[in-house]
Amino acid sequence: MSCFELPNGEKLYYEDAGQGEQTVVMLHGWTSTHEVFAPCLPEIRKKARCIVYDHRGHGNSKDANHDKVTMDTLADDLDALIRHLDLHGITLLGWSMGAGVAMNYMANYGCGALSRVILCDMTPKQLNGADWDLGLYQGSYTKEDMERDAGKKFYPTYKAFAIGAIPKLAKVPGFLLRRPLKKTLEKCDEKTLRSLSVSMKEKDYRESVERITVPVSYFYAVPGSLYSPKLSDWYREHVHTPFEAVAFENCTHMMLTDRPEQFTKEVIKVLEKK
Repeated sequence: MSCFELPNGEKLYYEDAGQGEQTVVMLHGWTSTHEVFAPCLPEIRKKARCIVYDHRGHGNSKDANHDKVTMDTLADDLDALIRHLDLHGITLLGWSMGAGVAMNYMANYGCGALSRVILCDMTPKQLNGADWDLGLYQGSYTKEDMERDAGKKFYPTYKAFAIGAIPKLAKVPGFLLRRPLKKTLEKCDEKTLRSLSVSMKEKDYRESVERITVPVSYFYAVPGSLYSPKLSDWYREHVHTPFEAVAFENCTHMMLTDRPEQFTKEVIKVLEKK
């Protein structure tokens, strides 16, 4: 078990394995852990050095939760890991909140340590409004919804998110769904999850996306669940470096588990590009 120490003395768990000249740093999503990448790691590690880690308040880093944790905090943690391991020419791969962390990192630190970025099924702005309908829940989630959710207990909010990500869960009786969802939440610190949920919704990375200076790949789900497939068109218009969009057909937000073989194949294709 490898850990690196944060400025406040807390430690984050990470794994560093694989071979090849390239390095991939993988960023997991909200309420997830590094284990979400497990299905694709064996093959990708044959092609590149792969670094996965658990964000603060998640998985094996669950106890790193004493400070208020925001998206800027997670971007700072990523920078600390990059410097700790002296990484250069990174392929930065973020799924869901992890893609938000990648965008936050590039906004705050630039792209000097990167060679390319892979953003997976994530919007640059979660809250929808008069000028934006490509945010959370297929364009339906607004500031008013966020304010309403702030007064709710945490489990119902998380349950709504889980059903949004995996719509078939809506057909599962509540008493059967509660146990697996609670088991997932047990791996995380609730205070951290609450803070990050708010922080994600307050962020707007649209302008910083236009300042990205490395090639961008966008992996997205069709028909999608949390986000609209039309986001791929927005990225294509606003990314000013070489760009590709990769569709995962008949897929929900959980592309890593819905289509693990395709996900692995597409990441390797990106690594093989010169």
